[in-house]
Amino acid sequence: MTYADISVENPLQKRRLELRALVDSGSVFFTVPAHVALQLGFDTTEVGTREVVLADGSRKAVPMIGPIRVHFSDRYCDLSALVVGDEPRFGAVPMEMMDLVLDPSTQTLTVNPSSPFVPLALAK
Repeated sequence: MTYADISVENPLQKRRLELRALVDSGSVFFTVPAHVALQLGFDTTEVGTREVVLADGSRKAVPMIGPIRVHFSDRYCDLSALVVGDEPRFGAVPMEMMDLVLDPSTQTLTVNPSSPFVPLALAK
């Protein structure tokens, strides 16, 4: 399992936290537990919800908070996050948005060496 040290912030309330997140290329979204959403100043009862399929195949409606800014290395992205689980989970969307590469053999998340200075995104 790969973990990454990240920081997350609520740019509207200027609240920022340092977190250790599970890097999961099999997940799509960025997720945070409820206590992180609350520390960032979000009220999970006053936000929209999204129906998700969990790893066991069950479906669940979960809160979706945002905007949230996620920082890794010298990169960041702005997105929404699902409030679910007991630890932050760094899925494929933030990895793609920041042009990061997961190397399971070394259990590391790094900036794409093909674009070390500016994140590259496909727009075709």
